[in-house]
Amino acid sequence: MESLTLTGFLKHVAEKFPSHRAISTSGKFDITHARLEELVERAASQLLSAGVNHGDVVALTFPNTIEFVIMFLAVIRVRAKAAPLNSAYMAEEFEFYLSDSESKLLLTAKEGNEAAQTAASKLKIPHITVTLPQPDSDIAFTPSPPESNLEMVSKIVNDPSDIGLFLHTSGTTSRPKGVPLSQLNLVSSVNSIKSVYKLKASDSTVIVLPLFHVHGLMAGLLSSLGAGASVTLPASGRFSASTFWSDMKKYNATWYTAVPTIHQILLDSHLSKPESEYPKLRFIRSCSAALAPSVMARLEEAFGAPVLEAYAMTEATHLMASNPLPEDGPHIPGSVGKPVGQDMAILNENGVVQGANAKGEVCIRGPNVTKGYKNNPEANKSAFQFGWFHTGDVGYLDSDGYLHLVGRIKELINRGGEKISPIEVDAVLVSHPEIAQAVAFGVPDDKYGEEINCAVIPREGSNIDEAEVLGFCKKNLAAFKVPKKAFMTDSLPKTASGKIQRRLVAEHFLAQISTAKVPKFGA
Repeated sequence: MESLTLTGFLKHVAEKFPSHRAISTSGKFDITHARLEELVERAASQLLSAGVNHGDVVALTFPNTIEFVIMFLAVIRVRAKAAPLNSAYMAEEFEFYLSDSESKLLLTAKEGNEAAQTAASKLKIPHITVTLPQPDSDIAFTPSPPESNLEMVSKIVNDPSDIGLFLHTSGTTSRPKGVPLSQLNLVSSVNSIKSVYKLKASDSTVIVLPLFHVHGLMAGLLSSLGAGASVTLPASGRFSASTFWSDMKKYNATWYTAVPTIHQILLDSHLSKPESEYPKLRFIRSCSAALAPSVMARLEEAFGAPVLEAYAMTEATHLMASNPLPEDGPHIPGSVGKPVGQDMAILNENGVVQGANAKGEVCIRGPNVTKGYKNNPEANKSAFQFGWFHTGDVGYLDSDGYLHLVGRIKELINRGGEKISPIEVDAVLVSHPEIAQAVAFGVPDDKYGEEINCAVIPREGSNIDEAEVLGFCKKNLAAFKVPKKAFMTDSLPKTASGKIQRRLVAEHFLAQISTAKVPKFGA
């Protein structure tokens, strides 16, 4: 049973590799797998004392710190559900996510998070700050709960069906969808990632992606811990191009995973100010947005390692397909590789499985796939059909079994791996008293793959301009969701039936910019 839960699996790893380094905070301290296990158990006992019960949702909003790692694992240890949230959200966004997840407790770093605390206070959700002053000290809660009891934790048995992780995925529906992921989902994904990249205890990586995203959490952190390997968290709690290579060299990193935007930043740094030498990496992984074949070639040339592109989504607990390591087969530019860890098929609209090179919807089923969205029967009905989960992506499998993505059914805007619901942006825009209609859409962007633009029809008699529209968005949306450009107009193109279609709107306004191309919706 233990091998079917992430909690049990990591306990086994800690027993097998007790003295191996598990986590370092760059330049501060190192923690072994055995010490991490001990800290998690102690934090779990404090959560019980703080009143956290089986099935409760605990929201966590932290930078990439050791405290986040300990608390995430402690929450799932007590059979509660961890809901990591982006610390850049505005109070209104926190309020939605805390409310929709039905969070019972908010955990933050000792510095706190004003927007999250404002939302939690409004919803009457208690707030606890967490800090680990020294590697050999206990994790400290403020306010501190009553006396904790480690024996109570030792009696808790984790079950594969326990929901451990609760994330939201931005949908093209009117609101983001809640995705519950079980202990079985988590451990299945960790094993798939470990397997395809042959991660071992001798491996080491530097985390560059936020741990509130499934990519950084599953592929960077948990798969490494599950292999008895080591992870390093940047001292600043987030990615920094200026410290990345020094951390990689200092901690003997053997690989890293990132979104194309970060790969591009590292390439730009290499061109302007190359390192005297780069560490010898087994591989570089790219996921969460399409990687241009030209960028892949430049990365391989610059850093001397194979670049393996992968395909993933929250509902699959991250990994669905990946290009293999060189010893296991070719890695193909423009392809996201072969299915990993679950069944995959290309289906037509009638649910018929398509043959090689025939396009259709990419569909999956397996132990890593969520059982369904939270309280969303409509979304579940359309996502789970013919015995498969439907990804909303169009693609084909070639004769060698490699997946090629050719477009998206969904209208998500994919900005450097950040999936943004245009409807969420629309809702903010039209909440402005002087905006009559608004449509957000994706446009091609060299740095991020896609950027957000919007078209706005002001109310009659209004003098609102682009600067005011963008300023309003900045106050009401996280920075990564704010449109880069707003087209002020008195009409929007419509279909023959009178519907506003994002693609038509994008084509219409991009035609006004001579160098622009029509958006190519990739993975």
